[in-house]
Amino acid sequence: MRAAIIGLPTSGKSTVFSAVTGVEADPYASPEPRRAVVAVPEPRLAYLTELYKPKKVIEATFEFVDIPGCSLDDSSGQADWRRLLPTVRQADLLVIVVRAFESDSVPAYQDRIDAKADFSVMWDELIFADLDAVTTRVERLEKALTKPTKTHDQEKRELSLLQKCREALEANEPLTTVITSVDDRRQVSSFGFLTEKPIIGVVNVPDGAIGDSATWEAPHVTKIISLAAATESEIAGLDPDDRAEFLADLGLDEPARNRLIRTCYEGAGLMSFLTMGTDEVRAWTIPQGATAVEAAGKIHSDLSRGFIRAETVAYDDLVEHTDFKGAKAAGRVRKEGKTYVVCDGDILNILANP
Repeated sequence: MRAAIIGLPTSGKSTVFSAVTGVEADPYASPEPRRAVVAVPEPRLAYLTELYKPKKVIEATFEFVDIPGCSLDDSSGQADWRRLLPTVRQADLLVIVVRAFESDSVPAYQDRIDAKADFSVMWDELIFADLDAVTTRVERLEKALTKPTKTHDQEKRELSLLQKCREALEANEPLTTVITSVDDRRQVSSFGFLTEKPIIGVVNVPDGAIGDSATWEAPHVTKIISLAAATESEIAGLDPDDRAEFLADLGLDEPARNRLIRTCYEGAGLMSFLTMGTDEVRAWTIPQGATAVEAAGKIHSDLSRGFIRAETVAYDDLVEHTDFKGAKAAGRVRKEGKTYVVCDGDILNILANP
């Protein structure tokens, strides 16, 4: 799964990328996207690792893509944005970074510091990009439907859905208000519509606002997070011991990057179940709402095909009773079938026929 980080020039978007991924800032400001895969912070693995002393510990991962900032005030910047749109459309989630910090050395876009206004600019660009794609496809379908074809009924259904999409976009409404069913999502999946994706807002605040919560809301956004990108980037480059001391001095339990990564992970509709043993302790990524047999298939297709049951214990129950044996003695280990909906943090032991 992948998140695209987007924003206006000088918003600190690339600094957010560096803070989240640990990848150093690009001194040459490359016009091409940068990519990095990060581990999803999973504190529950630490307890299981201490318990089992495994040979391997494997965390869940998530990919971030830094999309170069484009000035939307001129034709050159607009052309760059259109060139980058296919990469943005490939993402499963969008992170919009807006600026809320002053800096004498970093001029503000359009000579203003207005996070809400900048967010509105980016939102309008997403709406317009989707409207352009929808309008182009509607015009082609209307021409195609003037002649009888083998796909006439299918194209007619698609046209009906896209006309509703166009109406929503023209009213500045995202496509999440129209595309609500599984069939609808399947029908338009190839478009990669931007306003159909989950959106996380990141307000890049000054150092003095570290730890503060975002004080404003935006419609149709999954969550808004405040983050001091420059400081977070410094924190990411520290040794673990120095990092802990630095955070303590700031009165923080963890870096904001951890919160952002988890927010993106959850915002993309993902969660983790855990497996444990002396060979390996691991967090596995599955969609929220996945069943036990689907979780088994994530480990190995053979476990899905031969699924018998899943021995399941909630992480908190395991900790309360020290280990799996203790939880089982206390009656906290359950035997669940194929249709059991896995909860975040469930520890599973899959039993299957060979």
